[in-house]
Amino acid sequence: MDQQKKTIMITWDFTEKSLFALEHAIRLARIMKNNMLLFHIVPEQSDVEKAKENIQKTVLEVREKYGVDVDYFVNHGSIFNEIAKYASEEKNNVTFVIMGTHGMKGKQKFFGSWALRVITGSKVPFIVVQDAPPNKDRFTDIVFPIDFKSENKEKLQWAIFLGKYLNSKIHLYKAPITDKDLQKKVNVNLNFAIRFLIQNNIDYEIHTARKTANFTREILAFTKSINADLILITTTKHITFLDYVFGAKEQYLLSNSEKIPVMCVNPKSQFAKVGQFMYG
Repeated sequence: MDQQKKTIMITWDFTEKSLFALEHAIRLARIMKNNMLLFHIVPEQSDVEKAKENIQKTVLEVREKYGVDVDYFVNHGSIFNEIAKYASEEKNNVTFVIMGTHGMKGKQKFFGSWALRVITGSKVPFIVVQDAPPNKDRFTDIVFPIDFKSENKEKLQWAIFLGKYLNSKIHLYKAPITDKDLQKKVNVNLNFAIRFLIQNNIDYEIHTARKTANFTREILAFTKSINADLILITTTKHITFLDYVFGAKEQYLLSNSEKIPVMCVNPKSQFAKVGQFMYG
């Protein structure tokens, strides 16, 4: 593996969903010229060697089937700690993580999305997928919801990053706020996004949601209506256990029934490098 290149990290558990994540990664890595890494966690140290044997077979199968090279990393521990920890370490040079998920099923309906618990705390974004990529080579249309929160600005760098690398159109989807003070904040965020998209020559359109009580549902309906490929969101800031149990809004987007991929950015200002992509 070329250590100078950035790496797309794929969470791997030998399921169909992790294969979907790999297929998305292959498509993006070819455009972005990134390395790829299969990341697998086992519960105990005693399981590591056997897991390495299995994943080495997978690497050979991937090379034969897709004609690409992929590296791997196996460790023991909790998926809720080890995935975000590895991805966040600068020496590992991870661009983002692609994770396959089964949505919210079984116990997850009561204790929240496992995907969200894995993502929280990561310094790099996660792209969460539930299905194989469509028959196109990239994300052509990306939905960027805009509300009154300051975290909107932290995910803008990734809209610009994807717009530049993938030549994607960014669909700015504005929340239907009626409160005048909050409406002003929404418009500030909208104008901020427009300014940097123009400065970086990123194609965009502006849309406003209908005046309904559930903006999350409107985001999904809109994304489906324009056949967009990706929704770009931030996690709830200072997320708590109660958010997992009672449902932070991003849980329903990550496990959406339309199986639309979602890119999730953690709004951690202490390590957000907003200027990295935004200034042309």
